[in-house]
Amino acid sequence: MCNNCNYTIHGAKHHYGWDRSIPPVEKVAPGSKIFFECKDSGSGHFKPESTVTDVSTLDFSKVNPVTGPIYIDGAKPGDAVKVTIHEFEPSGFGWTANIPGFGLLADQFKDPALLLWKYDASTMEPALYGKHGKVPLKPFAGTIGLALAEPGLHSVVPPRRVGGNLDIRDLSSGAVLYLPVEVEGALFSIGDTHAAQGDGEVCGTAIESQMNVTVTLDLVKDANLSMPRFTTPGPVTRHLDAKGYEVTTGIGADLMEGAKAAVANMVDLLGKQYNLSAEDAYMLCSVCGDLRISEIVDMPNWVVSFYFPRIVFE
Repeated sequence: MCNNCNYTIHGAKHHYGWDRSIPPVEKVAPGSKIFFECKDSGSGHFKPESTVTDVSTLDFSKVNPVTGPIYIDGAKPGDAVKVTIHEFEPSGFGWTANIPGFGLLADQFKDPALLLWKYDASTMEPALYGKHGKVPLKPFAGTIGLALAEPGLHSVVPPRRVGGNLDIRDLSSGAVLYLPVEVEGALFSIGDTHAAQGDGEVCGTAIESQMNVTVTLDLVKDANLSMPRFTTPGPVTRHLDAKGYEVTTGIGADLMEGAKAAVANMVDLLGKQYNLSAEDAYMLCSVCGDLRISEIVDMPNWVVSFYFPRIVFE
């Protein structure tokens, strides 16, 4: 619990999807520091005793719940909400799943799979993966955004120009995010907390984990942002860099196909090097490997690279 926060927003005050007509759960002044209780992306569906059969019973009408919305006094269209992310209070439990029909390689991985994670919430030491792996942790909120100007209910799954399901790993403690305001009061919500994720979240899930989050909400008048932007307090990959990387590539005229090839090649490599099943390698790539566009100017072919941190197994 945050001792010097202006407000506490309990996890029961959550919603699914973005809708400007959802009544705000609190009205706050700019500069307010707020403690949010956030649910994981599965709304608590997965438990420490869950099995792979529970993947098929996940209720997709209740994925990515976000706590809120918060009405910020004075927020008008054309302004920006400045979100200073202070700290996370982790739960110590998480999950990663391959959900059929979802993920970058959905056409290759058609069966459900589930990994359950237990980690030390006080020390945040790397989470054990099997007998030999350890995944460095970096908590962040995957979904963080404002209401859209268009009326009606909008799915929470796609990211949008006002934020939402951004899944940006670097929106962690110390980051400052700026979101464009489209409705009076801005209507800020946050959730979908993660203990770790690779850039790309290639299988569709990270280490999904319930957490509480403390942020300060402020206003920048007349910012006229067209899309979110953010700053980080320092280096962003230090938790992964120490042992270097294994890197595979995908090369061709289509960036999406290149991304798929780079990840598929890494899944094959991890299977051969560490005797992992293809499903386990795919999910591991999602929680700690990074997709990067290495080259996008030398037409007609582009280069997409996939970086897997060797620190996981060394």
